[in-house]
Amino acid sequence: MVTGKDRQRQLAREHHQRQMQSRAERQQRARRVAILGTSTAVVVVIGGIVAAIALLGGTDGDVATASAAPSASAPATDAAAAAEPKAYDPATGTCGYVADPGSGQVKDVGLPPAKVSTAAATMTIKTNLGDIVAKLDAAKAPCTVGSFRYLASKNYFKDSKCHRLGTDFPILQCGDPLAKADGKNPTDGQGGPGYRFVDENLEGAKYSRGVLAMANSGPNTNGSQFFIVFGDTGLNAAYTPFGTVTKGLEILDKVAKQGILPGGTGDGTGAPKQPVEIKDVTITGKS
Repeated sequence: MVTGKDRQRQLAREHHQRQMQSRAERQQRARRVAILGTSTAVVVVIGGIVAAIALLGGTDGDVATASAAPSASAPATDAAAAAEPKAYDPATGTCGYVADPGSGQVKDVGLPPAKVSTAAATMTIKTNLGDIVAKLDAAKAPCTVGSFRYLASKNYFKDSKCHRLGTDFPILQCGDPLAKADGKNPTDGQGGPGYRFVDENLEGAKYSRGVLAMANSGPNTNGSQFFIVFGDTGLNAAYTPFGTVTKGLEILDKVAKQGILPGGTGDGTGAPKQPVEIKDVTITGKS
């Protein structure tokens, strides 16, 4: 027999998938605009060169173009927009992180180093409500853990707010450094570091209580947003699981009891009524 809560969970899962698809489409549109803007610039410059050739009899030189894509970092070129991240290479111990200029609201801290460690590590998320501690599985998700090591070293998460809570859909989503988490800001959930990396550890992935996983907007679009599961979600294996919470899940249980702010998505998720602010993230273990 299907209960009201079962239906609510199903709606929440479907909304989550739609939200991720919508974000992916926004990013694709941004990249198309970038490519179109660059192509137009090329046409205009080439037109000027042709005119110059007609008038001056000839010229040599390179044509410089710039992307119209909004970004906090350097303007993107066609090559940067088309670049794809590369999976961990055991032979070299490296990951292929790539710039993602069309990723939305960016807090730019540069690209992580390609060289990563596969040694186990522990991440401590210091919040206004207490510490959440997780064991990170760098052996199965080396690029993901490598990215978190880098972001933590740059104080990327300092004073950021977790912007999405599910009650019947039991997740707490964090990692957007620009989120206001007030139930009113339309760009919450669009923030990232301006780079992306590959999906990892998806085979047989389950999202049960205590799992730490990446939020994304489609295949290989991981940035800085992640979610912590404190119940049964039933999500498809599409979000890189990279750790397990060993301490602090009771914090999420208490936050969930307070509910969400008005202005949620109508599927049982929204900004948490009890604010959850990340004061700092530290990662210990061999690097």
